[in-house]
Amino acid sequence: MSEQRRMKRSFLPLAVAVLGAVALSACGSSSGAPAASTGTSTAAPSQPATTASTATTTMTTAPTTSTATSTTSTTTTAASSGEPPCRAAALSLSFLGQQGGMGHGEIGFVLKNTSNVSCRTYGYPGIQFLDQSGHPLTTIPHHTTSDFFGSSPAVPLVIAPGGTASFRLDVGHGVATSAGCATAYGLQVIPPNDTATLRTTIPNGAYECQDANVSPLRAGASAYP
Repeated sequence: MSEQRRMKRSFLPLAVAVLGAVALSACGSSSGAPAASTGTSTAAPSQPATTASTATTTMTTAPTTSTATSTTSTTTTAASSGEPPCRAAALSLSFLGQQGGMGHGEIGFVLKNTSNVSCRTYGYPGIQFLDQSGHPLTTIPHHTTSDFFGSSPAVPLVIAPGGTASFRLDVGHGVATSAGCATAYGLQVIPPNDTATLRTTIPNGAYECQDANVSPLRAGASAYP
């Protein structure tokens, strides 16, 4: 019996030690799990999304700037190139016709490019009525795009060799006044962009009372319908 008691006494400390080791192992395993869980839940991958959005905005802005620069360059090049101005030395002036009604007279004239190169022109010619002897009559021009005979907008023109541009005069017609009305038998013209003059006759004369509405130059004979 004494031998059995000694064996029991020796077994008891061993069993306590084993139980203690098992308990420690379980505690270690329990404390390690939260650490792994904490590491997994710490995630803030929102930074890459912000970076991608910024890059997209930059890419969108760049093409807009490039397009505006290209348009400006094209416009500047087109405006700076072109034919030389139409000068009196390369033009001829002739009478188109006249008609009247309701106190207004319409007189049409045409400028022809007599050179072998195209030229450009825009705007209103300078005018001076002439008497039968070629002397100047009192002339008061009024530049307008709208007169008794209709609308005539001002547009840039390129006149090819042999091509023409026209303008019309709206004058007082058949009105007897003491304001200095006279019959004009000729017209002197200064083309736009020039100071030299051209002259032509007005067959049978045209009644005028100093003031004249002058239309801008139009392609061909379109100013005098």
